[in-house]
Amino acid sequence: GIFVLTGQVAALYTGPGIVLSFIFAAIICTFAGLCYAELSSLIPASGGAYSYTYVALGEFPAWIIGWAVCAQAMIASALIGVGWSGYCISLLDSFGLPFGGAFTQAPLSYDSNLGWHLTGAIVNLPAILLIFLLGLLISRGIKAATLFNNIMVFVKLGTIFLFIILGVPFVYVENWVPFIPENLGSFGHFGWSGIFRGAGVVFFAYVGFDTVSTLAQDSINPQRDAPRGILGSLFLCALVYIAFCLVLVGIVPYAQLNVPDPMSIALVAMGAKFFWFKFIVSLAILSGLTTVALVQMLGLSRMLLAISKDGLLPPVFGTIHPKVKTPVFSVLITTAVIAMVSGVCSVEILAQLVSMTTLFIFTSVCLGVWVLRGMYPEEPRAFRVPFVPWVPLLGIVSCVAQMAMLPLGTWVQLLAWLGGGTVIYFTYSRQHSLERGSWINKKSI
Repeated sequence: GIFVLTGQVAALYTGPGIVLSFIFAAIICTFAGLCYAELSSLIPASGGAYSYTYVALGEFPAWIIGWAVCAQAMIASALIGVGWSGYCISLLDSFGLPFGGAFTQAPLSYDSNLGWHLTGAIVNLPAILLIFLLGLLISRGIKAATLFNNIMVFVKLGTIFLFIILGVPFVYVENWVPFIPENLGSFGHFGWSGIFRGAGVVFFAYVGFDTVSTLAQDSINPQRDAPRGILGSLFLCALVYIAFCLVLVGIVPYAQLNVPDPMSIALVAMGAKFFWFKFIVSLAILSGLTTVALVQMLGLSRMLLAISKDGLLPPVFGTIHPKVKTPVFSVLITTAVIAMVSGVCSVEILAQLVSMTTLFIFTSVCLGVWVLRGMYPEEPRAFRVPFVPWVPLLGIVSCVAQMAMLPLGTWVQLLAWLGGGTVIYFTYSRQHSLERGSWINKKSI
């Protein structure tokens, strides 16, 4: 999101006002983040939104939310695998190591005019390799995954901070004027409508903080650590995004940023002596994509674990390896599926489905806080959302409004996926449900 979307959104929709788009997107996420923080402290269990919905609304709504989370994680991971492959091949090509497209591109693609069609490629091998390596790392345990993730995030954030520091002297305030360019006569193309459309696009850059809640059982003190992780990461990301965007559109006029690599354009504008930084940026992009795929796959395995514990999926998905303490089967099966999709499909058509499913999930979490405050008002909570029910209500309204701005085709995809999940529930899950009952009474989820 931060390395690619910022330039395109600024050039096409917002101008320098992209800062406001990131702020509006952060506000929507903050409503949801506050609700996640309360529920993760009240129900410190693997499964995140699925577990919260189970307690608040019951089994079938929980299954629908869990099924949506699975879609979000699988599609996001597959998309990231394809993107990682493209950047990796581009970086190798710059070092004089070209690779043919037969084993670096997807054989199946989608075009609005041609529909689904074959590209002539055989398989996207780098994407498959990345997914399998991450699956292997996750299967080794949470400590190994955490160490690798910390290193990659350090590289990514270090690069962004360095860009901000180096770029500040090259900022021209004139490039910030007008801060919100005049609308061109159609909705979403500059003006305030462009700001709101831009918020819908850059929303993808915030996706991921909710995964913290799915890992509650992997933390030492989930009642304390989960809320800190959720709200802390969201606040840090918002600050970094705002500073990054101000510097980027201050160095280069926004009209010149409609490119896949806006930081490269800014580095050229800063002068030849900063060309070395382009190599670091490439590594940071690869690191960033890697960490996102890692976190999505990690959260997905824990989601399947939680659903399996309730009998809604076969017991093998909940089997924990006695040595590494991870749901190895869930990791292996999801790794295979994601690798297959990323290796053979050009899945750009599904990109907006990630945002759609995320907003759908956020809506259920905000509703869960509202319901559980009424059901169990006296139950101790390590973190409490302020101004209930207004904050959860604002979260629900803002998420639904953002969903309404997405194309009709994305709604069709979401309903088709949920329809398939409904069939699975009534043909298998309902008959095998273990019916946990009230978590508050059993003190166990």
